[in-house]
Amino acid sequence: MIIEVRRKDREASQSLVHRFTKAVRQSGILLETRKRQFHRRTKSDLAKKRSAIVKEERKREYERIKKMSKPE
Repeated sequence: MIIEVRRKDREASQSLVHRFTKAVRQSGILLETRKRQFHRRTKSDLAKKRSAIVKEERKREYERIKKMSKPE
């Protein structure tokens, strides 16, 4: 999406910048880019299963160490 703001006759540069920033805010471009910036892809089913297996293994190891009363 292209936003075009042209300078009017005898318009100060500050007011031109103000009109441009207002147009950008109203267009919603910044909101969309911020949403995309921090967007994470969803994990595949296989990746979910693998991470669950790793988590379970770590949990078992922690429980084993805890039973032996050995701090990490």
